[in-house]
Amino acid sequence: MTAVTTSKTQQKAWAKAIADPAQEFPLTPLSVLSGAIPSDLQGSLYRNGPGRLERQGQRVGHWFDGDGAVLAVHFADGQAEATYRYVRSAGYVDEEQAEAFLYSGYGSLAPGPFWQRWSSQLKNAGNTSVLALPNGILALWEGGWPHRLDAKTLETQEVDALGKLQADEPYSAHPKRHPQTGDIFNFGMVAGANATLNIYRSDVSGRIDRKQSIPLNGIPLVHDFVLADRYLVFCVPPIRLNPLPAVLGFQSFSDALMWQPKHGTQLVVVDADTLEVISSEAVDPWYQWHFGKGFVNNDGDIVLEVVRYENFATNQQLKEIATGQYDTPALGQLYRICVDPETATVRAEECLVAHHCEFPYVPADQPTVTAPTFLSLDPPNRDNTGELFRAIARFDPDTAKLTVAETGLERYPSEPIYVPKQNATTSSGWVLTVIYDGSAHQSELWIYDSDRLEDEPVCRLHLPSVIPHSFHGTWRSRATG
Repeated sequence: MTAVTTSKTQQKAWAKAIADPAQEFPLTPLSVLSGAIPSDLQGSLYRNGPGRLERQGQRVGHWFDGDGAVLAVHFADGQAEATYRYVRSAGYVDEEQAEAFLYSGYGSLAPGPFWQRWSSQLKNAGNTSVLALPNGILALWEGGWPHRLDAKTLETQEVDALGKLQADEPYSAHPKRHPQTGDIFNFGMVAGANATLNIYRSDVSGRIDRKQSIPLNGIPLVHDFVLADRYLVFCVPPIRLNPLPAVLGFQSFSDALMWQPKHGTQLVVVDADTLEVISSEAVDPWYQWHFGKGFVNNDGDIVLEVVRYENFATNQQLKEIATGQYDTPALGQLYRICVDPETATVRAEECLVAHHCEFPYVPADQPTVTAPTFLSLDPPNRDNTGELFRAIARFDPDTAKLTVAETGLERYPSEPIYVPKQNATTSSGWVLTVIYDGSAHQSELWIYDSDRLEDEPVCRLHLPSVIPHSFHGTWRSRATG
């Protein structure tokens, strides 16, 4: 693995959070820095992200390749305790014992000459997201099987095939729960001369009960999808893998991906009951990592939210972030797109949030049509050059109002997670975000009132060690287990 260096004088404060490997800690009561823990906050917050980007002076080649580490914060009776642990994947255990990188990743190559990389395994980093199930939680990474963890202690228990996954069938990092049935939908990309999109439907326990395979053209990159009532929508961006350099070990998977806008973005509409394709059509090109809400409007059309990029420069930016600084700009904007399910054509589109944003999160306890969308955001009217997100925001569809909560100088929030208030008479809740404070070099958990996001957080909790910038999280209610 090639060493990556960067000029420390040009780094922003966020870089200190990923400069050194994260330090685990056992279940520890959390101290309150300000405010008070809401008494109705009963359950657990889980967050997953790359905890280790470096070994023996060598750094991974892409932010996506850091070893996964999960934070759990358990709330009960006005108190909170937390633990933070690495996902004990087979690759992580081997590299811990060797004290060196051994495997290739999404954007990293295994050490040694290229001919030794032909047979090199891809490390399952387990670093992207978390799915809470009745009998544990799953640490997810889109290139392999999930790792099952103990919901309380985060002890890694096993790699889980969910009853039906075959050896070459990955389970991606963005499953969706149907709000009425509780069914869980997800997918996995199976590589070959052309890729196959596997779609999975699971019961509430996570066990897969239905699977369907859809052939695609070339080998694209699909990271997320939309569940809209009786439809699943996949937006396949015009990214194609140049397979030979990747197979021969000359390039990483990330570096071998090519932006080819001539193909357009292919919309694939799937029946959520049968998992059969209803329609497919190429539209104007864009790239996306994440989607917000999806629903069917009164005309029978699918309405979806997507954080849209003009091209694939975002991948290069995320690669550079692993070095502690980045120079490549990439603007993601929240769009609303209306799609005819019978033809997969775009009827209308509108930019909802023009500021750079990501990580849309939609409350599950409210009607999707009227529910707000919470986001990570670049603060308006600030110099955001080379910075990570320094604000969270709420977009209300009825009024098109964007409410912004800036976290302050050198304070970097994670994806905002919404938690409904118990016994509330209106649709309101709490918003939880993990903050890295670069000036103090410490991490905190901030709790906001979702209806008063512009106010100070109602509670700030001190975390025992620095939590590196993470990707995705979830909430598991104590009442529902």
